[in-house]
Amino acid sequence: MFTPKYPTPDTAPTAGQSLVRPLTGLVHPPACDCHHTPATTAPASMPAPATRSTVQLTPGTLAVAVAGGTAVVLVVGAVLVSMLLAIAITAASVAICAVVLRSLLNNHQQR
Repeated sequence: MFTPKYPTPDTAPTAGQSLVRPLTGLVHPPACDCHHTPATTAPASMPAPATRSTVQLTPGTLAVAVAGGTAVVLVVGAVLVSMLLAIAITAASVAICAVVLRSLLNNHQQR
């Protein structure tokens, strides 16, 4: 049930053949057994699909991309290190203030 079913090699499309045939102005194939008249109006034209531009990496653009990535990493690293340093300095100053206050309060109670 879940195994793929491959077409036999003689009916598989070759590299030059298209897997999907383009539509013509008719809705049904010419050998249609339906009893109706085909539409006389032309089908609405579809807009051309937008083509994607491909990114081509030359040695120059690759060097610019590497330099830009390095700059971003260095800036983010400097910001994070400076934030860590600010937290460490704040913690050290709060600890020194706590030791000084404790010392002052102990000296005040002993006198």
